[in-house]
Amino acid sequence: MDAVRIIAASRRGLAEANTVQGVIVEAWQAQALAEAVGSHLAIFGPYEVRSRARGLGDAGGRFSGGLLCPASAAGGLRAAQLSEVRDAKAALTGLCRLLREVCEALVAVVLLADEEGMYWTCVEAMDTVDESRDRVAGILEKLEVRDRNPA
Repeated sequence: MDAVRIIAASRRGLAEANTVQGVIVEAWQAQALAEAVGSHLAIFGPYEVRSRARGLGDAGGRFSGGLLCPASAAGGLRAAQLSEVRDAKAALTGLCRLLREVCEALVAVVLLADEEGMYWTCVEAMDTVDESRDRVAGILEKLEVRDRNPA
């Protein structure tokens, strides 16, 4: 399945998440998707972005929130369905938007967290999401430079 479709499904999932656990699951899904998109672009993406995409793949895999929500409870990983990235710019723009929305949802969860473990899980997730979002923005910048200066 194309990355843009999976990103849209993840944005819907996040919008429908109405519990703390639901938001954590969606944060985990988004990070897994960032990892998958980064890894895919590191291999199949434009040459100019492969190094940065590898970094996105690495950053996406750092969130351990998945330990709190096994794939069976989360309905499986959407990222596992990724088979192609037809339009890298559209996928990265959508991924950046998704990661921003995840971070906003996690801020709301942090404000409601009634236990220290959940608080720190959300803080860790926000840090990881921010790092992934920064890496996506860097890849988008590289693509913009490439498009402005065709070889």
